[in-house]
Amino acid sequence: MKNLTEEDRKFILESIRNIPDFPKPGIQFKDISTLLNNPEAMKRLMDHLGERYRDYGIDYVAGIESRGFIFGSILADRLSCGFVPIRKKGKLPYTTIAQKYSLEYGFDEVEIHIDAFGSEESCKEGRRSRVLLIDDLIATGGTAAAAAKLIERAGAECVECCFILELGFLEGRKGIDSPIYSVIEL
Repeated sequence: MKNLTEEDRKFILESIRNIPDFPKPGIQFKDISTLLNNPEAMKRLMDHLGERYRDYGIDYVAGIESRGFIFGSILADRLSCGFVPIRKKGKLPYTTIAQKYSLEYGFDEVEIHIDAFGSEESCKEGRRSRVLLIDDLIATGGTAAAAAKLIERAGAECVECCFILELGFLEGRKGIDSPIYSVIEL
């Protein structure tokens, strides 16, 4: 597995814009739109992730709505595997399963199609699909923990959770049972 060079890490991080006091005072928002429109930064990032996961035997990349869709679909293409969207409640048109997670004041839910990781026949063959979960950022970890549980409930194995950025001081990884890889830890 190829490690991210310090030069690439710095280049990728510098391509992400900081927006102070958004969405409320005291928050330093990490705006990845500047990473997305920087072809050299995206190439370095996706080359790194493609190399990292090349030999994992990934069957599907699952991306969390909405920024996880961007990185996940590109990575799925590079790994020649399927892409599965994990969406907020009520956004998927077919039969779904849902997983609730806590917010500061209340709950939210994410959903996945019940057949997202193959047919019942493939599950009966005794092999669970190997799934990589990806999103742009992990903060408190609630959404990611719910998404990882959802993958397992759908009959697949969550091989690893991958995040472009991790806000380590929020300790979001503590609530996630799957292995975690963060490209850049802040």
